[in-house]
Amino acid sequence: MLKTALKTNRLGFAKAPAATRVVVAMSGGVDSSVVAAMLAREGYDVVGITLQLYDHGAALAKKGACCAGRDIHDARRVASEFGFPHYVLDYEDQFREAVIDEFADQYLAGATPIPCIRCNEKVKFRDLLATAQELGADCLATGHYIQRRDGPAGPELHRAADPQRDQSYFLFTTTREQLSYLRFPLGHLTSKAETRALAAEFGLAVADKPDSQDICFVPSGNYAAVIEKLRPGAAEPGDIVDLAGNVLGEHAGVTHYTVGQRRRLGIGGGEPLFVIRLDPEARHVVVGPRAALATHRIAVSGVNWIGDADFGDVPGVGWEALVKVRSTRPPAPAQIRPLTATTAEVELTTPEEGVAPGQACVFYGLDGSRVLGGGWIGRG
Repeated sequence: MLKTALKTNRLGFAKAPAATRVVVAMSGGVDSSVVAAMLAREGYDVVGITLQLYDHGAALAKKGACCAGRDIHDARRVASEFGFPHYVLDYEDQFREAVIDEFADQYLAGATPIPCIRCNEKVKFRDLLATAQELGADCLATGHYIQRRDGPAGPELHRAADPQRDQSYFLFTTTREQLSYLRFPLGHLTSKAETRALAAEFGLAVADKPDSQDICFVPSGNYAAVIEKLRPGAAEPGDIVDLAGNVLGEHAGVTHYTVGQRRRLGIGGGEPLFVIRLDPEARHVVVGPRAALATHRIAVSGVNWIGDADFGDVPGVGWEALVKVRSTRPPAPAQIRPLTATTAEVELTTPEEGVAPGQACVFYGLDGSRVLGGGWIGRG
């Protein structure tokens, strides 16, 4: 007698949910809680893991920080209510080495880092993923708003169905190998309201919990204060100068400024001035008119490419693509010219303002949906 072939389940495995072990990365927020509750209710073998990344005693001062003690409690409560095991792993050392120290060093070097990308790259999708594999899980699921689709050449990464919630900019470092193991059950939802409605349906106490807005180890939003705490005395005062090098004022340290900043320059009179670039070696904050912010060409390094063909297949000619140079901006047309396997020059069809070293330049297909990879913006 022929056995009936099992259908592919929600997570893409040809076996019953009960035979599919999935580790869910649980931050304690509504998104990851809904993922865990959804999969548990559907009968999957769920294991919840919450990472303690930073001293949650300090983080408690700011409600909504992703690794605060309250969030650990909220994640544990979801696991208890739905009857699956939950573990809290101390990743403070890994987080400090891979994320916090680099954050401080880049700010002091005049860059504008994005620690959330490094956290995904070096902690969640590396160390946590390895832990999930050690637990015998078939996959690692997260509450990120991004879509994983099966393409003709393997798994592809696509923007979320809800452009307002799309997190693809923060996940460009995801590798092909990681993508084969990751799952993003919320990426197809068209609004955050749908997620909260599911949370209410599941009876989750976090259904109305506010989204975290700040970086977890900067609960006050004051980056300069955190840098001073991490690197005491490293941010030296200097001059605010114009594009010709004329001194216009003084500053307390380059860590107080970012490219494109207009407010709080302490320079009165005349036309509005913006921070054009930072020169930490000379201890200069260089300011100028808004027109000076426009950038046509961007030097990109540390490229991660997850397109079908090899990145360097078209050296010199380059790839026609869309790119994002900030998380809040829509993808825009550009030409990506590979220089090596991990470096490129990106030429924007229309110049962008406020392109800052240390930020990400993320590549998308011409349809604006598929993520092809990206790299880190350097000094032009």
